[in-house]
Amino acid sequence: MRAKNFALTLVIFSLVLVASATAYASTRPEALARAAVSENPSESRAAIAELRALGPAGLQTLFAIHADEIKRNTGANTPAASAKDNESWKRLSAALDAVSQQYDSAASGLYWYTDFEQARTEARKQGKPILSLRLLGNLSEEFSCANSRFFRTVLYSNPHIAKMLGERFILHWKSVRPVPRVTIDYGDGRKLERTLTGNSIHYILDAEGRPLDALPGLYGPQAFMRELEQAESVFKQLATQTNAQRTETLRAFHQTRLDAITQAWKADVQKVGGKIPTEIVETEQIDGETPSARAAARRAMSKAVTEVSIINSITYEPRLLEAATDNATWNKIAALHSADAKLDQASIALMRRQTIKTLNAEGADTAAQALAPDQLARLVQNFERYIALDTVRNEYLMHTKLHAWLTSLRYSNNLEGLNERVYSELFLTPRNDPWLGLFSPDTYTALENSGVKSN
Repeated sequence: MRAKNFALTLVIFSLVLVASATAYASTRPEALARAAVSENPSESRAAIAELRALGPAGLQTLFAIHADEIKRNTGANTPAASAKDNESWKRLSAALDAVSQQYDSAASGLYWYTDFEQARTEARKQGKPILSLRLLGNLSEEFSCANSRFFRTVLYSNPHIAKMLGERFILHWKSVRPVPRVTIDYGDGRKLERTLTGNSIHYILDAEGRPLDALPGLYGPQAFMRELEQAESVFKQLATQTNAQRTETLRAFHQTRLDAITQAWKADVQKVGGKIPTEIVETEQIDGETPSARAAARRAMSKAVTEVSIINSITYEPRLLEAATDNATWNKIAALHSADAKLDQASIALMRRQTIKTLNAEGADTAAQALAPDQLARLVQNFERYIALDTVRNEYLMHTKLHAWLTSLRYSNNLEGLNERVYSELFLTPRNDPWLGLFSPDTYTALENSGVKSN
């Protein structure tokens, strides 16, 4: 009898343990989300670290538990002083940024891996491509390079893009090097802080981390989504292919995109009344068709042609595009693509909050004083013009070169090699220049030690 009672007691005890463990598991993330905003720094740090380790689920829990406060502080009509002076919101936004590893993450809700192997593991598990951002500085800090800051405002805060990135890609970022910062001291208590130089690039990779495509610099929201969709389509096409088939598919993709970009540039130049160099004007008929110079050259290539010959022929027209298009023409072309640079209300709301904080710091007392509707409209309009110009220049001048490089087998499984070349030859900030082009020993400054100081 005693044995029966003892066995029954063990069963009941086991059931209680299981029930307790289940309840603990279900409440633990919620408890961590609350502890993450604790006024006790050690408690909040520990909770943030655990939420970060939980991956995207940890970030989602943090958003869910604090949804009301996030909404109050990120809405389009958030009072100027609310987010600025609310200590609770400061703690929450810091926790969100730490778990997501993205500054201003309250506007995007995106989780970024900073460990590439973890990103690859997750990509393989979910069968998704990787979007890997390379930048100067850290995405989790306010003062990363300018382009990465614009990504946070223009792209990641856009709900359509955020949904696409969160559901269809595994996100990863890596800092290439620190970003140069400069502080201008006006001598009356006011200081102006900025970053200097630096560029960023989004790599679209397969689940093994091999390059499929890359988007250099800033793209408008609509253009960014189109490019991602094209790369995602290639990713899906490659899923069932052999290595040989993969090589031919990628080669064809990049050559097709090069042709399409060149033709788009020609069409844009003609629309704005610009001049197309005679070297790339269609001049001869082949089988009833009128090919471009590069297309004709490619027809004559054998499969045994060297990589150098391929790259020279493919990059021939992009170099001519750059030489033939002046600033006035670029601005006219950008105007043709203004729709690609249109900002959504979430991006505009983020711009407004950031600008209000800036102006409040200079003494404005209210939102109305800080940023009138017409001021906001001008700010947005000027920024959209800048985005449109950056989009077309990046697509026509830099993306063409990337397509050319990716056509060869050289970077088929060499992301780091590709990135070295991008920063050296495309962004002109090679690793072997510690000054990023901002200092030259050949330039006289009339300053002691040429103004160079070290800590």
